[in-house]
Amino acid sequence: MNNPKRIIVSVSNDLSTDQRVKKVCSFLHEHGFEVILLGRKLPGSLALTDRPYKIKRFKLLFNKGALFYANLNIRLFFYLLFHKSEWLLSNDLDTLPANYHASRFSKKRKLVYDTHEIFCEVPELQNHPKKKNIWLSFEKRIFPKLKKVYTVNHSIANYYSEKYKVQPLVVRNISESQTSQQKKSRTELELPENKFIVIIQGSGININRGNEEVVKAFDYLNEEYLLLIIGNGDVIPALKKHVIENNLTKKVWFKPKMSYNEMMQYTSNCNLGISMDKDSNLNYKFSLPNKLFDFMHAGIPVLATNLPEIASIINQYQVGIIGNSHDPKHIADHITQLKNNPELRSALNENCKKASKILTWENECKVLEKIYLE
Repeated sequence: MNNPKRIIVSVSNDLSTDQRVKKVCSFLHEHGFEVILLGRKLPGSLALTDRPYKIKRFKLLFNKGALFYANLNIRLFFYLLFHKSEWLLSNDLDTLPANYHASRFSKKRKLVYDTHEIFCEVPELQNHPKKKNIWLSFEKRIFPKLKKVYTVNHSIANYYSEKYKVQPLVVRNISESQTSQQKKSRTELELPENKFIVIIQGSGININRGNEEVVKAFDYLNEEYLLLIIGNGDVIPALKKHVIENNLTKKVWFKPKMSYNEMMQYTSNCNLGISMDKDSNLNYKFSLPNKLFDFMHAGIPVLATNLPEIASIINQYQVGIIGNSHDPKHIADHITQLKNNPELRSALNENCKKASKILTWENECKVLEKIYLE
């Protein structure tokens, strides 16, 4: 017999850096759900020792491409088919086919879809029309039939509403409060005490997202400035190559991906966060990255591009600077101006502290209550 509060949550990543999924699963666990979280096991996957619910990570034969997605959905489908639960939560389109078809074997099963982005508009699909059309065919067939859908911001919600006549609810990927964590000093983290530290962070440090230009901006900055890059992504090797070839090793430091709490220790010791995504595709245009909220909760302002969702938050709460160019010299000028204007920095830091008390995951969970508890 199904446990009426058992939910199986499916994700295509290795779970270790996905804060949105972790926060949703914690919410479900705290409200009496028996949570089973499914993801992937990769050679470099971090251990998950802080989760109070069951986790299963699949070892797949392929790690990318069509064979990976086919392998993932087949494994997911049979797991979901033979493991009873009343609820299924699919995260993003790459887990939706397996969840949708497994849900059809029982009318009592409730399928929830959390779409983190406009999947079919990701840059990896833009130059591959055949692959894009395959994913679109899944989306067009399944999305209009979904009853419970939520996403990360209003722009994406409106996009899907216009396209499929299904109105997703909005659950922004806002950070949890950091009050319980004791802040380490720069000395403890082996960071220089006397430098203006700028940070790029996350698991999506990828090509053509503005990171190349930020690194090149440090060609124009002296050694009073330090760029700290924490995380992983496909552009990291190119960034490291540029740093070595241009003798920037004293001004640009790299740290591997780490636990969220450890990363936030570094973030809270920085002076400025960076979010320089480009308007190169619809998915980036409508992005509202969780790092924006991480910077606020760390008490540091952000330098960001003029994308609608990001600019809306920055303008409403006055928590950063909006740049209108990806020219490295332009980026360097913004960083210099902020460093040389302590009054502006102080005001932005104070605004971040105020905004972090309003923009909390705890407040955002009120939307999740409508989805799972009503």
